[in-house]
Amino acid sequence: MDGTLATLFLVAGLTDMTMNYCDDGCLATSPLDARIAVSAGEVEFQGNRIANEVYLRYDLPKKFGPFQPALGVSVTDEGSVWFGAGSSWTYSFAQDRGYVQLHLMPGVYGKGEGPDLGSAIEFRSGAEIGFETASGVRIGLSYDHRSNADTGRINPGLETIQLRASFPLR
Repeated sequence: MDGTLATLFLVAGLTDMTMNYCDDGCLATSPLDARIAVSAGEVEFQGNRIANEVYLRYDLPKKFGPFQPALGVSVTDEGSVWFGAGSSWTYSFAQDRGYVQLHLMPGVYGKGEGPDLGSAIEFRSGAEIGFETASGVRIGLSYDHRSNADTGRINPGLETIQLRASFPLR
């Protein structure tokens, strides 16, 4: 996987912003429920499953236009750690019970016993699809990619496939 998910995040988010948010200021601040998300799944490197990962993300209680700021941290059973900050974009469908979410988050990577990704700076971009319960809990399947966007000496990247649960903080 290359920068496809990051590009999709930018195209979808900026298109939504242009079409639906620029009457009051394209990046005007508005309140939104904060969320805490927990996910777990498999890490793949160069087509091979290499580790399990647990990922924790906090979505802040506001958005700028269609973009909700987020903070995340993950750790693998190999001791690899990533933490970063960025933004997510969410599209709801099926009477707001289904959703698709894209995110882009630059961060810092510590390899532990994991693979050398070429840089301490690694960008995490991903997509999630799922459903939201009547109480606001979201359950989804997430796929993301991490790489240094060719800013490092090498750029092999890695992927994660995870099951995620996200809880509103009201």
